[in-house]
Amino acid sequence: MAGAMIRKEISRSYQELNDETERDTQSAELQEDLDDLEPQDSNGSALPVDDETGSNNPSMRFSKACLKNVFSVFLIFIYLLLMAVAVFLAYQTITDFREKLKHPVMSVRYKKVDRFEAPGIALYPGKAQLLSCKHHYHDHIPPLVNPGQLGEVQCLTDRINYTDPYTNHTMKQALIVKGPTDVRKRELIFLQFHQNETEQDFSAIGYLLFFSYQEFSDSPDKAQFMKDTESSYSIWTFSGGFRTWVKMSLVKTSEKDGGESVEFRQESSVVKYSDQRPDSEKGNELFFVVFEWRDPFIQEVRDIITANPWNTIASLCGVFLALFKAADFAKLSVKWMIKIRKRHLKRNPREMNQVT
Repeated sequence: MAGAMIRKEISRSYQELNDETERDTQSAELQEDLDDLEPQDSNGSALPVDDETGSNNPSMRFSKACLKNVFSVFLIFIYLLLMAVAVFLAYQTITDFREKLKHPVMSVRYKKVDRFEAPGIALYPGKAQLLSCKHHYHDHIPPLVNPGQLGEVQCLTDRINYTDPYTNHTMKQALIVKGPTDVRKRELIFLQFHQNETEQDFSAIGYLLFFSYQEFSDSPDKAQFMKDTESSYSIWTFSGGFRTWVKMSLVKTSEKDGGESVEFRQESSVVKYSDQRPDSEKGNELFFVVFEWRDPFIQEVRDIITANPWNTIASLCGVFLALFKAADFAKLSVKWMIKIRKRHLKRNPREMNQVT
């Protein structure tokens, strides 16, 4: 009887120890599953998990797993959106850089000089005759002496005949005059022409300005030189019975092929001549023209490319760094979701066995 009681007591103690061991094993497995469910950030550190996750309620664990899946999908969507924005910024940066390369910005610089290279002044007097040509300084022209009479020609001149570059049939006669150089002393050239009565309704003398008189003087074929010059520059006119004061300025433009083009800009003012000659001499129409530099500055125009490749490279590096970071986070999120799904599928038969 006593032996039976002892065996019964030992059997009860063994059963209690077995139940306790099984509970400890289940708790360890549950803790391991919960550790696997803990989300991790991109640095591999565990994110905080609510204490209620340790509950033994299967429906509660399933709800929290679904919530985490939805949150992961939302994060992936956000980072995909950020990646799309980064790709757009990279495309826009490259496009802006290419547009700036195609459309450089014009830069204007003024260079001050004391003397200009003597320009060439080509005059087309037609039937008019040159009476005088003189150099004056400091914007001062003395009163006319014997207007309409042949006077002194102090200027360096040359006459040239060449074929009209636009018709190739008409011969043109040009009077080439060496222009002023000393802008500091405000040098000017004063020319006087006269022309007998003409049947034309309007009378004028044309003129053309080109960059260098020295180039014309050194040219072996002066006729061809003037033909090419007329094709490149514009012809202006001044009328009879007036004094036309022409103020010149020089513009140099850098070309894309590395060359340089020269352009004359001018301002002109016209003053009526008060003719006090006897009536018998007024039949000869008088022409007066003055050439002078406007200011001591040469305007230099060149194209500048504002696109900075280093700024573009830095922007692209930042964009690609953001892309790689977003892709890394998205990859970790997907791995975490797959891991959660596998754990859920593994735990489902175990829970069903426990319920059974």
